[in-house]
Amino acid sequence: MANFFLDNPSLKHHLHHPLMKRIVELKERNYTDKDKFDYAPIDFEDAMDSYEKVLEIVGEICGEIIAPNAEGVDHDGPSVADGRVTYAPDTQQNLDAVRKAGLMGIAMPRRYNGLNFSCVPYMMAADLVSRADAGFENLWGLQDCAETLYEFGNEDQRQRYIPRICGGETMSMDLTEPDAGSDLQSVMLKATYSEEDGCWYLNGVKRFITNGDADVHLVLARSEEGTKDGRGLSMFIYDKRDGGVNVRRIENKLGIKGSPTCELVYKNAKAELCGSRKLGLIKYVMALMNSARLGITAQAVGLSEAAYREGLAYAKDRKQFGKAIIAFPAIYEMLALMRAKTDASRTLLYETTRFVDIYKALEDISRERKLTPEERTEMKTYSKLADAYTPLGKAMATEFANQNTYDAIQIHGGSGFMKDYACERLYRDARITNIYEGTTQLQVVAAIRHVTTGTYLAQIRGYEAMSYKPELEDLQNKLKGMTELYEEMVSIVVDTKDNEYIDFHARRMVESAAHCIMGYLLLQDTNKNESFRCSAEVYINYGQAEVNKIYAYISDFDREDLGYFKQQ
Repeated sequence: MANFFLDNPSLKHHLHHPLMKRIVELKERNYTDKDKFDYAPIDFEDAMDSYEKVLEIVGEICGEIIAPNAEGVDHDGPSVADGRVTYAPDTQQNLDAVRKAGLMGIAMPRRYNGLNFSCVPYMMAADLVSRADAGFENLWGLQDCAETLYEFGNEDQRQRYIPRICGGETMSMDLTEPDAGSDLQSVMLKATYSEEDGCWYLNGVKRFITNGDADVHLVLARSEEGTKDGRGLSMFIYDKRDGGVNVRRIENKLGIKGSPTCELVYKNAKAELCGSRKLGLIKYVMALMNSARLGITAQAVGLSEAAYREGLAYAKDRKQFGKAIIAFPAIYEMLALMRAKTDASRTLLYETTRFVDIYKALEDISRERKLTPEERTEMKTYSKLADAYTPLGKAMATEFANQNTYDAIQIHGGSGFMKDYACERLYRDARITNIYEGTTQLQVVAAIRHVTTGTYLAQIRGYEAMSYKPELEDLQNKLKGMTELYEEMVSIVVDTKDNEYIDFHARRMVESAAHCIMGYLLLQDTNKNESFRCSAEVYINYGQAEVNKIYAYISDFDREDLGYFKQQ
């Protein structure tokens, strides 16, 4: 019996990080739910046991149902008729399985029929589902939208909608439009309030909406007449049962085919305001996007894991010139780097998720009572770190997923170009990850201020100061050398005080920070668990070469040559 949780020991390693004690303590409010719900944990050990048991269920569903269905879903895809979407039969089977297992409200509080899990096990479930079928993760993972509704909706809205999501209904976030992709300030879907009916009506078109025929939608719309920027946008809740929205078409995509990406037509669709007017983009969508970006990072990690395993299995089985191709240096080097990039992506994902967990839990507590000065400081610290690490993780993990799925096909040779092997589907599925929910270029824009203000360097220095086993001294010294080059290159660029020049080198500086951070995180993993040693060795050597290359490029770059790039 295949179980995607049990066959990957690295997940348990990350699940049992020392910070989890603080995270669970905050999430469980010192275990007060045990008096109200018979499935609530009584202490930390009980909570961790619950996490493991549920992840085992997710792993089993992924290995036994979702993964075997992935090829059929990719072939059949969803269909649309009379303005409504019908999922592929195997997608429906997947949904039925996760609904039956009660996995649609993992992170929601128990009072809304959720499991009240922290973000770490939730992202692990997303990691597992994505390894099985990245397209299905887009349907299952959109329960993330319920978190936004929980944070910004009123209690009546929470009571009416969140139990439905926990019970198995689906969600979508309707943001982009034909003329508003990354530039969400240009959204023009019109929201009009009717004094007579006491409700809002939405009119217009949304495009590229994942799972666009969902049961409950969060919609970004222009509520302030005469405005053209983000200050005129609000967020609304649309209930499919009220009608007024039809699916005009499903996009014919390169990958993630099981997830219907829809063009929606809103025609006097009844909706209700979520939160306050004018804060739709400025506050609510930014929170929603950060949560979604963490989910896409998990999706990318799952794809990398799947690609590595496909490549490894084929390399062991395929024989050329009298031996398995895994014996050839060109192949085993490729596989080792795939494994290292996967482990590096995963360790950054869960470091980021722990930061998110702590600040989100404290933020939630602040709605119930006044935080202590120590708690406010803790929340501020982890909020800043989550803000810094989320774009970094999204950028690096998605780029690595694209590289790993590319290499999986290369290992398969001509066979990898054929539909007979899963690696071609993984390659197609991975391609969207560094585009949607903010391209890699936009993640760099979000991350660069943490380069220039020293957030990343401070974290790297903190990792550097930790105690490591003597046998890891060589790796630590390499990381120290990488850090010195990173600090120097940042000074070279930032000291020019030329914003265009800083933006030009932003990607290189962000990548260098990421190589140092992921190298140290892998070193910490190895310090506790020797099974990470190979990945740490391979990745730190790779990262060292990349940082050296970037440093050479920046230090030798003539600012006057910038003009040649602008002429293209």
